[in-house]
Formats: sequence, structure tokens, C-alpha cells
Amino acid sequence: MKETDLYGPVKAFFEGQGYEVKAEITDCDLVAVRESDPPVIVELKLSLSLDLLIQGITRQRITDAVYVAVPAGKGKAWTVRVADAVKICQRLGLGLISVRFDSEQGLVIIHTDPGEHKIHKLAKRKSALLLEFQRRVGDPNTGGQSRRAIITAYRQDALRIAVALRDGASAPSVLATSLEIPKAASILQKNYYGWFVRLERGVYAIGPEGEAALKTYCDVVEALAVRTYK
Repeated sequence: MKETDLYGPVKAFFEGQGYEVKAEITDCDLVAVRESDPPVIVELKLSLSLDLLIQGITRQRITDAVYVAVPAGKGKAWTVRVADAVKICQRLGLGLISVRFDSEQGLVIIHTDPGEHKIHKLAKRKSALLLEFQRRVGDPNTGGQSRRAIITAYRQDALRIAVALRDGASAPSVLATSLEIPKAASILQKNYYGWFVRLERGVYAIGPEGEAALKTYCDVVEALAVRTYK
């Protein structure tokens, strides 16, 4: 089993509660947002561990609504372990979720919800999390992934620019307007991924690494085309 196996059932559970859910937002495995409610963060791990609890506590700097989620075990040993874990999570103000995989969809069990605590929130981190959530097109990641680079809103914008440049070189101002990407000039000038080539002042083209990226992230490019240009 992988951490990513937990993402689908937990995402479906929160979507059933009226949340919009996306993965890997500013290092958080899963973020759920519903209207004006505080954002919900869920960290996914394969076992109850000190590292998981520390990760959950760290996320409380952003929001009170933090859960940790693990696969459900079996037998008396699991029953005792989860009962102890509930006590610890309640003391820490964390919610605890387990996922049973007896069915294809996976059964999500809420053992305890997040409680009140007095940890100082970092407003900038909360703002950054919500901004990234809003700017991210669709949900191109899977919570807990590690092998593939995270598809951030910035990377999505860079991919959209790369797609546009396949039709020919262009100026940043033109791309900013046509693609509605205000930071197009900055993305091209900084060229963080090495995808673009500056032909002359104010004119950019896609480079070999950009062409390769479009193949690597062809699924993301296709999804962006469907959502952005429909």
C-alpha cells in the first residue's frame, strides 16, 4: 500500500460533505475548502507515528481543522492502538481518520474531530495556502505523492505559456493578456524550469526542455486545455 491509496477515499469523503478538495497544496497532502469555513488539512501516512503527529501539529500553524489519516488495522491490537491514538490526538487538537479498504471505494472512519487549541496561526501561510488552492486548476496531484514533481499553480502557468509558444515566439505582454497570466513576464524572465529561450529583448520561444516538459506533463496539459479553454 502507498500513501496515495488513502487520497481517493478521503477526498471523496470530504467532497461528500460539500468541500472542494485538492492535493499537495503548499506541502499539505490534502486541502479541503468549503465556502467561508476554515480550510481543512489532512496529512496521509501509512501508520500512526510520532512523525505524523508532528506533521499535524505543524499544520495547526495554518488552521485549526487538521486531521491525520492512516489505513485501518484489524484485530484487538488495532482497537487498542487507535483508542490510545484518539486520546493523544484529542490532547493535541488533531482529528484522526482511518481508512478501511474492505470495499473498492474505501471506508473513511472519523475517530475524532479537531479540537480547540491555542497555537499561534501564521496568517501568511494560511493566505499562501488559500491563494495556491484558488489558483490551482483542477486537482492534478495525488495526496502523498513523492516520485513526480508537484504540479503547482506556477508550474501550470508555465505549461500554459509553453503550449502557447509552440505556435511561435511571442512577447510576455501578449501572453499575459491572451492567457490571463499576470506574471507571464516574470515566469519567462526567471525561466525557473529552463523551458524557455530568449530570442531577443521582449521575445521568447519554447526550448528543447520545454518541449520535453510538455510530453512529460501531457496529462496535465490536456486537463488544462479542457478546463481553461473550453
